[in-house]
Amino acid sequence: MLVSLLSFSGILLLAMRAKQLKRMVFILVSFAVGALFGNTFFMLIPESYHQIEDSQTIGVLIISGLIVMFVLEKFIHWHHNHNVSEEEVTAPLGYISLITDSLHNFTDGVLIAAAWMASPEVGIATTLAVVVHEIPQEISDFGVLLHAGFSKRKALFLNFIAACSAILGGVLTLTLGSVSEKILTYILPFAAGGFIYLAGSDLIPELNRERSVKKSLIQFAAIIAGLILMFYISLHHEHHHDEPAKTGIEMHDHSDHDHNHEHDHDHDHNH
Repeated sequence: MLVSLLSFSGILLLAMRAKQLKRMVFILVSFAVGALFGNTFFMLIPESYHQIEDSQTIGVLIISGLIVMFVLEKFIHWHHNHNVSEEEVTAPLGYISLITDSLHNFTDGVLIAAAWMASPEVGIATTLAVVVHEIPQEISDFGVLLHAGFSKRKALFLNFIAACSAILGGVLTLTLGSVSEKILTYILPFAAGGFIYLAGSDLIPELNRERSVKKSLIQFAAIIAGLILMFYISLHHEHHHDEPAKTGIEMHDHSDHDHNHEHDHDHDHNH
């Protein structure tokens, strides 16, 4: 629902001056790069190794996420333009934008639901990563619809309907989850691949257009901030996994067989 409501961030286009809006989007995109990479490497991939035994399967799924995102962007015109563009676009392109945005938001809903099912920490990190990327995305989509000839009211309404597909993705994933949670564990490394593609091929090229040293330093600071936030969340997540592990050891210690085995192991170790 939060991701769907972000579709109304397009109102900022009307409320803010172009210069202010550009500055805000510029910082948000930089923060999103850090959040997406941080979520991927501190949360999704480590969580995948925790849940999936075969490490090669994880590698295949990460690459699959990268390739699927590439195919979507290449053949379905899934293009995120994070600058408010002045290009003239025709009404058909406005509808293409709505269709691809619906697909994008549906995927976001699936990823967020799967992440929350893995653990609250992974859920929070993934939701934050999606949200900070979604705001500039929705501002851009709203701009495209206005240029396509839609009225402000119609553009906002249609953008919101497209964004509601995130709820559909989330509900479908949770419904599937009650049948088989195992399928959903494979979504995490797939999402990691998608996030790597999104941050690396979509957002970083946008940032590389900036030549100013001062603005580049601001970009760098925002990326680091995104990484630090995700790293901080990941620290709590690791602690979360330590508890069951400790409990398991304590439970085994109650059995005489395991106690004796540990005693023998300690004796060998001392020897």
